[in-house]
Amino acid sequence: MHGMPTSEIEVSVVSNKGFWLLLDDEELFVPFSEFPWFKQGTIEAITTVEMPSPDRLYWSLLDIDLSIASIRNPSAFPLVSRLTAR
Repeated sequence: MHGMPTSEIEVSVVSNKGFWLLLDDEELFVPFSEFPWFKQGTIEAITTVEMPSPDRLYWSLLDIDLSIASIRNPSAFPLVSRLTAR
């Protein structure tokens, strides 16, 4: 199919601190402290990842869509919530 990304994506190790994501020849650590929505995910949910565009990753079982840039540099993308404390 024309236009489909050809990059290889693999989740190699999942621990209680986060998981390692392999993108072609790059290895990135995704810490749960920076990406807390993965913490309660199952191994199947965390390892089921797609690349819908060159800078996006999508975990369909968790409905999480992230920019690869946010994984490389999480401090440039602070977590923001529209919910207010009660």
